[in-house]
Parts: sequence; structure tokens; C-alpha cells
Amino acid sequence: MKNLVKDLTSIIGPSSYEEPVVDYIEKSLKGKKNLEIKKDTLGNLIVRKKGKGKKIMVAAHMDEIGFIVKHIDKNGFIRFAVVGGLFPHNIIENHVLFVNGVEGVIGYESKNFNWQNIPKIDEMFIDIGAKDKKDAEKKVNIGLLGAMKPTFVDLGKRISTKSLDDRIGCAILLQLALDDFETDNDIYYVFTTQEEVGLRGAKTSAFSVSPDFAIAVDVTGTGDTPETHIMEVKLGEGPAIKVLDSGMVVRKPVIDFMVDVAKKNKIPYQLEILKGGTTDGMMIQTNKEGVLTGVVSVPTRYIHSQAEMCDMDDVENSVKLIKEILKFDISKRGF
Repeated sequence: MKNLVKDLTSIIGPSSYEEPVVDYIEKSLKGKKNLEIKKDTLGNLIVRKKGKGKKIMVAAHMDEIGFIVKHIDKNGFIRFAVVGGLFPHNIIENHVLFVNGVEGVIGYESKNFNWQNIPKIDEMFIDIGAKDKKDAEKKVNIGLLGAMKPTFVDLGKRISTKSLDDRIGCAILLQLALDDFETDNDIYYVFTTQEEVGLRGAKTSAFSVSPDFAIAVDVTGTGDTPETHIMEVKLGEGPAIKVLDSGMVVRKPVIDFMVDVAKKNKIPYQLEILKGGTTDGMMIQTNKEGVLTGVVSVPTRYIHSQAEMCDMDDVENSVKLIKEILKFDISKRGF
């Protein structure tokens, strides 16, 4: 699983440029005759494990936060716009990798800098080592996409790298799709696009699949670092079952069901209340006349940075929890 996560997080795939992630997943699933694989108009990859039971959708987004070139000045420095929710303090002097392989570093207008104020995005630039505009234009163009350069660090049980949000979810879904566990449910593993810019892939894929039950798999923040905000989620204490975030409130019968499955199978779990941010679950939950939707979150520190950190035990236990949910005959639950 660790190697799978390393592979997936090494891919540069900002919103609207998820094809390299799609290619990796498709190659990984090649030869799995029990799976039906298709791509839709918005680029979502939908992997179906056909069954006679209820239709269950499990979603994780492939895209990551990134950058887009919007201007090249006379000295060859690149002004950029952000794609998704980038935090300025997380990217100063970070390395950038564009989708065409060109690398650079994020600088800032130092004459306006002081230790009390973090530079705004408009006060930053990307330095690709160009001599001037003409030299820079040989390497990049307006509209070129990029993301933070991969920096995978193996800390034993824990790992740190960019885009665990949400390649960790993609790794979990891929592992489940590769596992030939028995279930009567009709399973749709949906690798979604453009989550970071408005949950767009989840919207179209949920409409297409029209599930009876759904699980979004994503990351969530933690409350276990020094002097952090108060939150009852910690690394290594198990997957987090979402109760509420800024975009959705999970219905109590869904929470109770997921907790019951965790307890029955002796899988450690935590309950998540997230003050800011949401997931594909919000869009799936409000699809058509509404879908019973839960969220399994992997506790993660330093989200939306080049050094996101998670615990591999939480990842493995997320796989176990979701697998047991997918094996369950939800028609017996009486939702």
C-alpha cells in the first residue's frame, strides 16, 4: 500500500488534468475481468463490480491543488493563478513541477515582505531559472498547469508528501477494486475529477450512477499537534467517520451503521467534526432526490501543503472498514 501511495502521489494532476492519474489506475486494473471500466465526459473513471444487490458508490477525487501560468514578465518570472484552495503560507519557496516537466521555485516580492504579513498570491511568482521572457517562453506557456513537486518521505508507520488529498483515497479505492472479496452489492468505485474546484466530478458521476448508498473517501484535519485547533481526530487512531463538515451533515442512521460495522469487526475508528472544508460526499448526498451518504476520512496533518502526513495504519483500517460496509446487505439495515 505504501508503494501504491508513493506512485499515486508522484503524479502531477491538478484539476482538469487528471488523465495521468486515470492512466495509472487503468493500467493497475488491466486484466481484472470482473470489473467494468469506463470514463465519462468530465473525465471521471467509473469502475463497476457488478452485483445483484443495492447500488453502492464509493468516491475519491483524483485532482490536486495546483497552479496555472497567467503572465510571463520581461525578466522571465511567471505570475500564476491558483487552482483550488492553496494557502499562501504553505507555498512560499516551494518547488513546482509543471505538467510538461519544467521545474521552478515560488518566490515573492521581498521589498514588501515582513514577518507579520504573509505575501498574497499576487505578490508571488515562479522562478524557472529563465534569463528573460523569451527564454521562459521556450519552457512554459500561458495556461500551463503545475503542482507542488513530489517529496515523498517515509517515516515508518507515517508518510509525508504532497497530494495525499486525495490520492490516499484513490489508493484505498484501487486496493478495494483489486481485491476479489465477495458481495452481492452492485459496487461503483468512482475516481472523480475537479473536486478541488467545486466537487464537479462528483456531481455528474453521482447523477449517472444514481446510487442507493454512497461513501466518499477523503482526508480530514487533526487536533493532535501542539497548540492546534480543538478536534477529536488523531493520527494512528483509526479512520474518521464523518459527522459534520462545512458542507454536509451526515444523517444519523448512516453514522450509526458505519460505527456498528467498525465495532462488529473490531476496526478502530474516530468521529469527525470538521469546521472548514467538505468532500465529494456533499454533492453525492444532494444528488437527485437525495442519497444516503457517509464519509470515511483519513486523518492528515498539514493538508494542502507539500508535506501532508498520514499514518499507514489509518489507511489500512480505512480499507478494512469500507470493505466490510461493501460486503453488508444494506437492504437489511432498513434505511
